[in-house]
Amino acid sequence: MAGKLMRAVQYSSYGGGPTGLKHVEVPVPTPKKDEVLLKLEAASINPVDWKTQKGMLRPLFPRKFPFIPCTDIAGEVVEVGSGVKNFKAGDKVVAMLSHFSGGGLAEFAVAKETLTVPRPLEVSAAEGAGLPVAGLTAHMALTQSAGVKLDDSGPRKNILITAASGGVGQYAVQLAKLGNTHVTATCGARNMDFVKSLGADEIVDYKTPEGSALKSPSGQKYDAVIHCTTGIPWSTFEPNLSSNGKVIDLTPGPGTVVSSVWKKLTFSKQQLVPLLLIPKGENLDYLVKLVEGGKLKTVIDSKHPLSKAEDAWAKSIDGHATGKIIVEP
Repeated sequence: MAGKLMRAVQYSSYGGGPTGLKHVEVPVPTPKKDEVLLKLEAASINPVDWKTQKGMLRPLFPRKFPFIPCTDIAGEVVEVGSGVKNFKAGDKVVAMLSHFSGGGLAEFAVAKETLTVPRPLEVSAAEGAGLPVAGLTAHMALTQSAGVKLDDSGPRKNILITAASGGVGQYAVQLAKLGNTHVTATCGARNMDFVKSLGADEIVDYKTPEGSALKSPSGQKYDAVIHCTTGIPWSTFEPNLSSNGKVIDLTPGPGTVVSSVWKKLTFSKQQLVPLLLIPKGENLDYLVKLVEGGKLKTVIDSKHPLSKAEDAWAKSIDGHATGKIIVEP
């Protein structure tokens, strides 16, 4: 497809929010040896996308400007690199792009074969595109950090999930309930029925005194907290944790890292664990198969055309989406 142009949305500097996004025409990318070229059918926006625009990860991300944001995509393979063995033109797939290079808000994108997985007919493009960052983060937090076995074979664990109606939270509740867990979830009053429908055993409104104190209605002490929001101090978590409980912070800042190191230095049994996502293709494939089998669902907050990507961007920044925000070329 050399020389062909595609529609894309990009930004050329830090800051600017939705108004910093510009609609452009750029060349369709060419896949390298280990890459596939996809015609995109859906992309999803994650908070890390607009936080990167704000400069949260400078100077690491973006690697260069102008930058086409978003990493979570689904589409159809149209071309493969010379070293690609597992895909061919016409295959439907879900993929995660590199945060260094981005590329999701466009009509076409190139993805590494190692982070591209087949998408069965039972899984829509929007459902698939919602999975990579949010689903893999929830999966990693539960299985690696919290030690939950998703085949229900492990010891019973009491889990707290904060901001359970958001992108990561919705997957975390569903995945946790595949294991031997009791799940307490926090959300706003308007989303309590929704979070209950995902499988949570107890739901607390974070705006009530009990909710802001993170207390379990039945008096459970938490073995692990999947912490999907910000602004809650350790002193609020501590009295609610079991003796060996841990808080797994999915949006760690410098303070989290310092506190985590201090707890290790003081041999505290209660731990604060910063989580940095390490995506793996086999885990993404596992999540897609769970969706195919009806054991996991992507709850979609809204869908927006690429021509109105700034509306989707603004909705994500607003922070009150229930589920995933999808952009469709």
